Amino acid sequence: MNLRTEPSDVNWNLLRTFCVIAEEGGITAAARRLRMSQPSVSLALQRLEEQLGCQLVFRGSRHFALTRRGEGVYQECADILRSVNRIAELSQDRNDEAFGTLTLSVISRLRSGLLDEALRLFHQRNPSISIRIEVRNSLETVRHIAEEKQGVGICLLAKPLPGVACRLLMREEFGVFCGAEHPLFGRSEVEARELAREPFAAFSCATEGMGLEPMALLRDGLGIGRRISASSHDLGEIRRLIIAGIGIGILPVDSVAQELGTGQIWRLHIADHVLGADVFMVFTDSGQLSVAEQRFVDTVEEIKAIYPDMT
Repeated sequence: MNLRTEPSDVNWNLLRTFCVIAEEGGITAAARRLRMSQPSVSLALQRLEEQLGCQLVFRGSRHFALTRRGEGVYQECADILRSVNRIAELSQDRNDEAFGTLTLSVISRLRSGLLDEALRLFHQRNPSISIRIEVRNSLETVRHIAEEKQGVGICLLAKPLPGVACRLLMREEFGVFCGAEHPLFGRSEVEARELAREPFAAFSCATEGMGLEPMALLRDGLGIGRRISASSHDLGEIRRLIIAGIGIGILPVDSVAQELGTGQIWRLHIADHVLGADVFMVFTDSGQLSVAEQRFVDTVEEIKAIYPDMT
């Protein structure tokens, strides 16, 4: 047997047949496993030996045995087969793998373990879907989803709205704050009437039509904010205006923890008033969610079902 072929010319089917022969310990058992005739298996072994130019199996022995070279070829073939099997396993049940982009609109500076966990789990399950987060106020988010019929939003709402699907996620605590130079800085408690005429730094979206933003309802419920001294769409800028002494304002409590600690800002505790607003997940109610959107919605609802108190 002095005929040799290039490794790339070796017939893979012959190698696979040889692996089965080695594993089954003989040609007869291999033929049974492969559902082939014994002569066909013997011929396949002979052809492989001719292609490789070496003897793989001892002939004429009562007990089946591989030659030294046959043992080496078998070990290499077994490794290849294991790799092929792993490839097959990786390719199975992957028809549900999704691609594309999830566009998520989120209110400014929202701190939420629920949202963090939803994003982590969503990405883990859908690594081929990219995530794009856009910071929008609640009014812009609802308008965008209602008009474009796409996207998912996390926003503050006074109540569920028609035109979009709304899922309550949690309640966010709010407070009324003033800067270090304000006369009420350091007061343990104030009356709402004391704040009625104070200059107010307002979220622009809370002063524009619809009364969509809960801050507008919180402000009106306290009877404050009649003198709008400054406004912005961005939570960080409202915080800056309050610290600068431009006016008092309403902010999420979690968003100013650092400033409270450094004494830049003060929370005005108002007697008999606890401020809070509901955070909702919103998306189109037309039933036309993309695969990425539906999977994110399902992920959030799954987490809420398992951990109903997560915020």
